[in-house]
Amino acid sequence: MTQIRSASPQDLPAIRDIYAESVLNGVASYELAPPSLDEMRSRFAANTGNGYPWFVALADGAIAGYAYASAFRTRPAYRWLVEDSIYLAPHMRGRGIGGKLLTRLLDECESLGFRQMVAVIGGAHPASIGVHRAAGFVSCGTMKGTGYKFGRWLDTELMQKPLGPGNTLAPDEKAYPGSLFAG
Repeated sequence: MTQIRSASPQDLPAIRDIYAESVLNGVASYELAPPSLDEMRSRFAANTGNGYPWFVALADGAIAGYAYASAFRTRPAYRWLVEDSIYLAPHMRGRGIGGKLLTRLLDECESLGFRQMVAVIGGAHPASIGVHRAAGFVSCGTMKGTGYKFGRWLDTELMQKPLGPGNTLAPDEKAYPGSLFAG
């Protein structure tokens, strides 16, 4: 049984450990050294402080993974677009947890008024592409040789999904999803 809930600062040691494993052993992140716990606290505070959601998945009594949305770019015209990130503990992969996290994130971002979500998939990772495709994302293209890690060039896959009315209706210009763009 998997439970999805909002992440809290108390979850950050487990989140940091999951991310550190991915940085050291995977290609989803193009970071080369894992950030410190203090850096993760700073990232979490900045992201959630700007109104973007973070969720954790609990399975077998522990944090199995996490997902969050963030600004794709910080220029105001991009304010309706968010980028998702999903990371899972190695022993929790392949259990459908990534899809559950993504579904919750999509629902929350839509309820916050965002109109598009983009996935920037490092290493063009097949499992991540599959999770996003199953959630209704479509490919926007592959950027070749965008990262160099583990002695090889990596491609980055871009995928996108409309939220709510997507780009079929003009947004309410007075409503700014995420406080990053307020003021």
